[in-house]
Amino acid sequence: MSKIEQTLSIIKPDAVERKLEGEIKEMFKNNGFVILKEKKIQIEKNEAEKFYKVHEAKPFYNDLCDYLSSGPIVVMVLEKENAVLGNRNLMGATNPKDAKEGTIRKKYGISIDKNSVHGSDSVENAKIEIDFFFSN
Repeated sequence: MSKIEQTLSIIKPDAVERKLEGEIKEMFKNNGFVILKEKKIQIEKNEAEKFYKVHEAKPFYNDLCDYLSSGPIVVMVLEKENAVLGNRNLMGATNPKDAKEGTIRKKYGISIDKNSVHGSDSVENAKIEIDFFFSN
C-alpha cells in the first residue's frame, strides 16, 4: 500500500554553482512531488559532519563534508506517495555514469562526488534529515 511520505532533497554546491536549481525543481514537480519547504543556505563543515555522521567511518567522509560545505545548497522537503523511493529513483545512481537516462544525476551529475543532489535513503532518515534543516 502506498502512502504519502516526506523526504529531504539537497541540491548540492555543484548544481547551485551551475544555476540548475530551477531545472531540478521542475523535474521534481514533473514527477509529482510537492515542494513543501525550501531554503538556500550555506553550512559550515562542522554542520556537514553532523549531517553525514552516518558515513563517519567511510573513507569518503571528510571529502563529502568538505564538499557539502563548499558553497550554497538548496534544501527542500518533498512530498508525494512513496516519496523516499520516488526521489531515489528520480535522482539515479550515486555515480552519474551508472545512472539511468532521464535521472537528475545522469543529466546534471559531474562525478561520483559532484552528483548534484542528495536524497534521504529511508523514511526514518528522512525525518532525521528534515529535522536537521527545518527544526524550529
